[in-house]
Amino acid sequence: MATNGAASGHEKSVLDPGQAAPPVELVKIRIDYMQDTNENKVDLGAGAYKDNEGKPWVLPIVQRIGEKVAADKSLNREYLMLLGIESLSSAATKLLLGEKSRAVLENRAFGVHSLSGTGSFRIGSEFLSKILNFNIAYVPTPTWDNHQKILQFSGFSDIRQYRYWDNATRSLDINGLISDLSTAPENSVIVLHLCAHNPTGCDPTKEQWIKIADVMQENKLFPFFDGAYLGFASGDVDEDAWPVRYFEERGFELFCAQSFSKNFGLYSERVGNLAVVPKNIQDKLKIQSHLHTIVRAMYLTPPAHGARVVDRILNDPELTKEWKECLQTMKKRLQSIRSEFKLSLERLKTPGNWDHITEHKGMFSYTGLTAQQVDYLKDKWHVYMLRSGRANMCGINTHNVNYVAKAFNDAIRNVSQ
Repeated sequence: MATNGAASGHEKSVLDPGQAAPPVELVKIRIDYMQDTNENKVDLGAGAYKDNEGKPWVLPIVQRIGEKVAADKSLNREYLMLLGIESLSSAATKLLLGEKSRAVLENRAFGVHSLSGTGSFRIGSEFLSKILNFNIAYVPTPTWDNHQKILQFSGFSDIRQYRYWDNATRSLDINGLISDLSTAPENSVIVLHLCAHNPTGCDPTKEQWIKIADVMQENKLFPFFDGAYLGFASGDVDEDAWPVRYFEERGFELFCAQSFSKNFGLYSERVGNLAVVPKNIQDKLKIQSHLHTIVRAMYLTPPAHGARVVDRILNDPELTKEWKECLQTMKKRLQSIRSEFKLSLERLKTPGNWDHITEHKGMFSYTGLTAQQVDYLKDKWHVYMLRSGRANMCGINTHNVNYVAKAFNDAIRNVSQ
């Protein structure tokens, strides 16, 4: 018998949600991979950069500046401001839009130092939903699975999809995309991957971006860019930022959620920026006041250490140059391993066309494998990836590339489509 108010174990709990939430696939993949004792196991699931030895790469510039920040006795552990380190958000916004951006020169554009790309996307979504009362949002199909959840938890009740990926050609479905956006109601929020699209690795060409801007401007749609992989597509920040700069030049008001997890290797530090481009400078302070309120109720202030590292690097031209050289290193490894993997598949005469492996950009490839084939890879070959067929190309290296190709070849030949 329960005593002193203790529950007996049979009584209904106030905290009982009824059913458990479905497992997060990436979390389950990571747990299964870590528990797997097979020496040949390969992780193509986690969305993080790895070097050719399969290890996380700490960028040398980040390591050096991080040590200096940690040793700086002039710094304290006081709260940052609600909108974070202003010099960081200013530098991040200029990095995105370019120093010659009209919005930057007119002091209209500003940033909010936030909790990486996820936090930036969340506070931007909260503002659009709770303050501007926008209710309809469109996400590409497919997209990062967290986009829809964030929009939903931010208050959007009507979340729609626009066509993006053509599985038959393994390329962008530009006609479907334009058709879907052409029927979107005014003030719909359109989520756009800036570059190195997650999960497909397939980006629009500049000509296709122009078509997207045309239909969005005509229908008065609001662009919300996700810039999680700036620098990862081409290795050149300016080239990767072209779409958002083009939209700004055309007079769009827009948001862009920036993450420094991937391009600085600061995954656990949660450094990000919400770049905001309003039409009028008079709106800037009003928008900031509402973002203050949203941030205070959500997490109060962002963490400092990683942000100080990014702040110092982006505000020093020589350090920025060294960081951009690191981006080139990561991009070249990705480009090289894509070529080696495609070649390995072709040597085995693996059924299908594998040009998309080298045509697409960034860390991810939408391989075209089915969920059943992915399960087969895990069970027989100990190769782990998302059941959508998304593979993180960083999980492949010169030591395992032939092994992974053999696994793919086996699954494709022996597991029915």
